[in-house]
Amino acid sequence: MMDWTDRHCRFLHRQLSRRALLYTEMVTSAALVRGGALHLLDYGPEEHPVALQLGGSDPVELAEAAALGAEAGYDEINLNVGCPSDRVQAGCFGAVLMERPALVADCVAAMRAAVRVEVTVKCRIGVDDQDPEAVLPDFLSRLRDVGCEKFTIHARKAWLQGLSPKENRDIPPLDYPLVLRMKERFPELHLSINGGITTLEQAQALLDAGMDGVMIGRAAYHDPASVLGAADPVIFGAGQAVSAEAAARAMMPYIAAHLATGGKLHQVTRHMLGLFTGRPGARSWRRILSEGASRPGAGLALLEEALEAVTGAPVT
Repeated sequence: MMDWTDRHCRFLHRQLSRRALLYTEMVTSAALVRGGALHLLDYGPEEHPVALQLGGSDPVELAEAAALGAEAGYDEINLNVGCPSDRVQAGCFGAVLMERPALVADCVAAMRAAVRVEVTVKCRIGVDDQDPEAVLPDFLSRLRDVGCEKFTIHARKAWLQGLSPKENRDIPPLDYPLVLRMKERFPELHLSINGGITTLEQAQALLDAGMDGVMIGRAAYHDPASVLGAADPVIFGAGQAVSAEAAARAMMPYIAAHLATGGKLHQVTRHMLGLFTGRPGARSWRRILSEGASRPGAGLALLEEALEAVTGAPVT
């Protein structure tokens, strides 16, 4: 989720769930190793547990990038073999690597040799005209044989030609049964499922069906309070549900510190627009923040105004 799950977004999500594993945006190994963009590794200690997601296809470069991530203190290093965008394909990483499992295995082996933290893989069930029934178990077997034990599987094919990244999230049909069969076939592996999951009820049903984990992406971004606010008691069986209001209040000291160092309000609040999704006053909340957060001098007073608009809205 490039340009979405930055450190401000992750800090918000951590206010809603203390236990969910959070992921960075996909960071390319080239940006870290050749570009020296180490600021892309910035995160706060409050974000743990947090995984660094890398994109790349050069084993040596990925090993160096993984080492930088481990040195920065990330809890997990994840290799993205699922993103279908044209830009990613041009760099020979993301979903196009589903066609090159031997190269992915070399990459994972090199990364594992470079770090002590766990190296994991996020993938699709296949791409284009591949047969997922044949491709996916072969892919999992090859990576298992070089020591990878944890995978997140987006339960759709990716069509590298003819579909946009957005269409690739909606048009190829979901195949949850295939991913569930992979768990039966590889009981020793930790397999999480991704794609089309929007509620905790759906997540719990997939866990009950045998999956080890569930990844929720865009639904958690667009409606974080519903998806993450009750995740700790519902999914993890510990802690209390956190309300949207409580999360917004918890963000205020963080925002104040960000502003004090020269940051802009909209850099944080753009990730908070969906916090009250479905609530009376949610439109006013979004409007006040969208229109005002980019103005010079915008600060906590604007956030208080937006909170008043939503918490004081009549329930209909």
